[in-house]
Amino acid sequence: MAKQSNSEQQRTVYRLTLVKAWNVDELKAYSDLIALGQPDFIEVKGVTYCGESSASSLTMANVPWHEEVIYFVQQLANLLPNYEIACEHEHSNCLLLAHHKFKVDGEWWTWIDYERFQELIQEYDESGGTTSFSAMDYMAKTPSWAVFGARERGFDPLDTRFQRKNKTKDISGC
Repeated sequence: MAKQSNSEQQRTVYRLTLVKAWNVDELKAYSDLIALGQPDFIEVKGVTYCGESSASSLTMANVPWHEEVIYFVQQLANLLPNYEIACEHEHSNCLLLAHHKFKVDGEWWTWIDYERFQELIQEYDESGGTTSFSAMDYMAKTPSWAVFGARERGFDPLDTRFQRKNKTKDISGC
């Protein structure tokens, strides 16, 4: 069997941007593409409207609500037996599907241990590329507030959430 290059063992992600009335009905096509590539993660985000532009015909009507993004991702996950919804960030209107290999003993490990990653890169460089490492060697536990279904919905409870009309809300008491 041929040895995988180090780059073939690193984290891979597909990013999908949902646009109402354009691509939200493409579940089967997306699941087929994901099955071909078998990425580690699939990040699904609702499109962000940035105002009128001659380069785009998008309007606010094309921006899905967060609940619509959740529904789409749940339906997509049903078509992908090796994936599950791992993380959510309501403010970004984004969810993360992760391959089951990142769920260890019932807990998600979708974050990156950057210090460990740098150590591994240094070892790789110093060995002239003869050592290898994989995404599993530098994964970090996902904080509980970032896991899908957490009451914080992806907001770090140590941060202050700013809302419109100059209202601030400390989300630690949500």
